[in-house]
Amino acid sequence: MTVRIVIADDQDVVRAGFGALLDTQPDLSVVGSAADGAAAVGVCRETRPDVVLMDVRMPVLDGIEATRRIIAGAGAGRGPRIVMLTTFDLDEYVYDALAAGASGFLLKDMTAERLFEAVRVVAAGDALLAPTVTRRLIGEFVRLRPHTAEPSPLALLTPRETEVLRLIAEGLSNAEIAARLTVSAETVKTHVSRVLAKLGARDRAQAVMLAYEFGLVVPRSAGGTGSGARWTRW
Repeated sequence: MTVRIVIADDQDVVRAGFGALLDTQPDLSVVGSAADGAAAVGVCRETRPDVVLMDVRMPVLDGIEATRRIIAGAGAGRGPRIVMLTTFDLDEYVYDALAAGASGFLLKDMTAERLFEAVRVVAAGDALLAPTVTRRLIGEFVRLRPHTAEPSPLALLTPRETEVLRLIAEGLSNAEIAARLTVSAETVKTHVSRVLAKLGARDRAQAVMLAYEFGLVVPRSAGGTGSGARWTRW
């Protein structure tokens, strides 16, 4: 099965470079590109891709608003998976992108192998949560935002589901969670599905964001910028 991809970036060299790399893979196919967010919304409506590589900063319409419109226009659970592209690992807009429905983010200076892996992972329905920088970004920007007065949706989870969410927030895969809890991968998959359904989360990225937002997981050190920043997990 071929993964259909749209690339949205205002730099010609980025679109051309990523497109050439992706088209070397037999299971990946670039079906469209756009130089701004408004064009990206139109291209996605026409081509119905599986994955969109979306630059955060673009003219006419930025990547965050484009992401929001693409997902809203497609309907619940039917839109493409969107991966945000950014130049900086502390991009202030990454949290907003995840809140808008993006499934993760990548730095533009990634290797070709990392690019291929990322597209396949997101197309399979997972989120790009394993890199330490992603967890740090989510935790940092949730910490800086005012606490919501809304009741916590985490109260809907069973103790086991809460434990699974905590491990998801650490960036563990289903197989790693299964090993940690000494259960089968299929059991973990069932727990993850129930967690997403109860939280009303589109994917693991949004589930992790809620875990930070409602205090299930908090950063111990907010000032660090390296990948070795420490974390406290409840």
